Amino acid sequence: QVQLVQSGGGLVQPGGSLRLSCVASGFQFSSTTANWYRQAPGKERELVASDRIATTGSSTYYAGAVKGRFTISRDNAKNTVYLQMNSVKFEDTAVYYCWAPNSWGQGTQVTVSS
Repeated sequence: QVQLVQSGGGLVQPGGSLRLSCVASGFQFSSTTANWYRQAPGKERELVASDRIATTGSSTYYAGAVKGRFTISRDNAKNTVYLQMNSVKFEDTAVYYCWAPNSWGQGTQVTVSS
């Protein structure tokens, strides 16, 4: 059974850091593209970061709003993808979701508040 289980959300102050985790089961995360999305209240879900794997090679993508502050990474031994969030801002408040082909994580709330 393909499943993604997230952890690591919570409350963080502006300028702080937080790391989200997404553990995969039922498939090897190392062989697929992994994405992080977020959805803020009243807004559409948006792609935040992507670690893309293709036959031509791998590449990463970051939305402009998070570039230079967020980092997507993998630990293949743990079958886990991370989203390191640094220098967070109020506007980073959202529910964050990890994604792999045909599977979504359950979502985790990140709230940036002083």
